[in-house]
Amino acid sequence: MGEGMDKAMEMVEFDKEDDHERQGTLWTGTAHVVAAVIGSGVLALAWSVAQLGWIMGPSVLLGFAMVTFYTSTLLADCYRFPLPSTGSRNYTYMDAVRAYLGPKEVFMCGVAQYANLWGTMVGYTITATTSMMAVKRSNCFHKAGHAARCGVSGNTFMVVFGLIEVVLSQLPRLENITWISVVAAAMSFAYSVIGLCLCAAKWVAHGDFRGSLRGATAPSSSAKAWHALQALGNIAFAYTFAEVLIEIQDTLKSPPPENKTMKKVTMYGIGLTTVFYLSLGCIGYAAFGDSAPGNILTGGFYEPFWLVDIGNLCVVIHLIGAYQVYAQPVFAAVERRIAERWPESKLMSAGYKVKLPLGGGGGRSVSIVPPKVALRAGMVVVTTLVAMLVPFFNAVLGLLGASSFWPLTVYFPVSMHMTQTKVRRGSPKWIFLHGLSVVCLFVSIIACVGSVADIAESLKHAAPFKVVY
Repeated sequence: MGEGMDKAMEMVEFDKEDDHERQGTLWTGTAHVVAAVIGSGVLALAWSVAQLGWIMGPSVLLGFAMVTFYTSTLLADCYRFPLPSTGSRNYTYMDAVRAYLGPKEVFMCGVAQYANLWGTMVGYTITATTSMMAVKRSNCFHKAGHAARCGVSGNTFMVVFGLIEVVLSQLPRLENITWISVVAAAMSFAYSVIGLCLCAAKWVAHGDFRGSLRGATAPSSSAKAWHALQALGNIAFAYTFAEVLIEIQDTLKSPPPENKTMKKVTMYGIGLTTVFYLSLGCIGYAAFGDSAPGNILTGGFYEPFWLVDIGNLCVVIHLIGAYQVYAQPVFAAVERRIAERWPESKLMSAGYKVKLPLGGGGGRSVSIVPPKVALRAGMVVVTTLVAMLVPFFNAVLGLLGASSFWPLTVYFPVSMHMTQTKVRRGSPKWIFLHGLSVVCLFVSIIACVGSVADIAESLKHAAPFKVVY
């Protein structure tokens, strides 16, 4: 009892290191994880399983789930330094790498983490736009028939999504968007269930167990290989959240120690998503077979149009919130860098108090910092413009997942864990961890190759700023 009280007092003292109020719980943390993990990647799982076949498809899904869960538990122990429960805080992923591995690894981590965070923002912009276009297109088919020409331009929808994110980007930090993550998590379950029900209904309707052990055929052996490798990247992207794990953990209150809560958060979050992923990927493949669409809600169903529309609207609402889970760490990093570069300047801190016409007692006041507003808005605008230039759903998701999986989900957590626990060189655990890292590096490389090949092929037939579906 005395030892537990001492540890609790130590943690309280460490909490006084900053004025960052932490009120996160197991459930708010799980909401953040589900909002981050169940994203646009779930929509491509039927296609991904189709490219790999009945043996490799489910096996790869389970393999990525187990690796992600294991390395996430290692990463959760790195939130504090040098002790997992009572050390000083690492507020970001890069802070943890700096503390455990030193400055030489920080640059590589920064490039991998923030490139992936920003790339995910691009991917979510593309996906949300595709879903908004699908709503308009399905309504057109419902009125004019499935043979009608119902081409839809997505530029306007992409701009609308960008404007919404410009507004939400002005919220100060991640814990200020907990309510958004809760809504986003609910939406992710909603459209996952809708997609699952639609696939199950189609499967029951035709009564055939479609698909094969080897997966979908392709015009050539090289095309088959590219598609299979791209499927690996898509599945890797579906489990992407390591780059925001430390930031999510930094919202949790203590005691109990944040690493213990975060491990439970990870178990619940990845467990729930894996059940959805296996169900949707496998039932979708059984329903469509080799013709499984790249996005089940935008290319697989036309009727009942109202249910398809609800599913796509849930996708849009979810990605509005999930976008901020990935964007807030990027905003914070840029603003922190500016503050470090010009420490005497009040450019990013001097603001104006504005009263909101809500609540009692004359309303609530918020601080508006014009340079910060302009900076965040500018970053969202640039993200939207890039999404207009490269609007390829599957290929972009595959490249993002493949490029980030090894460094962020495997290499850094494993390296920090070995440093923290002083794993002896040549021991069975040392061999296992290095072997895991090497295998995952190989998977990331070949998945990147497949996605880059598909993007290069798609660029031959694309025109800049013409998002047409």
